[in-house]
Amino acid sequence: MEKFEVIEHTADVGIIAYGRSLEELFANAAAGMMHFLIDKAMVRKAERRTMTVEADDRESLLINWLSDLLVVLNADGFIPADFNIRELTDTRLTAEIAGEPVDRTRHAFRLDVKAATYHALEIGKNGYWHARIIFDV
Repeated sequence: MEKFEVIEHTADVGIIAYGRSLEELFANAAAGMMHFLIDKAMVRKAERRTMTVEADDRESLLINWLSDLLVVLNADGFIPADFNIRELTDTRLTAEIAGEPVDRTRHAFRLDVKAATYHALEIGKNGYWHARIIFDV
């Protein structure tokens, strides 16, 4: 099973992420978002950080998770490249992310993803988990 697929959207970009579990789905959604930002092969997994995210429901948790990863990148200057979801409920996620600080001499960014949106957001299960996510660029 592929981690995610890029889908067409008129003004923005989107993915459908897949997972055998919700944990894998959330990790693959993060990998899909980062695909638009930077080539994962260019990012070393030199540093690990723990993140905790909370929300009122599963859909909001997914959006908050992806939004917090954008904050880690844009505000902290840290590129998350590997995602290990350690604990996940419908309202709380704890994850370990691995990556490295931004190095403008080595890292070439692709698109400027501004936000994960609720537009056409869908989380479901058909034998495996899937999530449709549109990103504002």
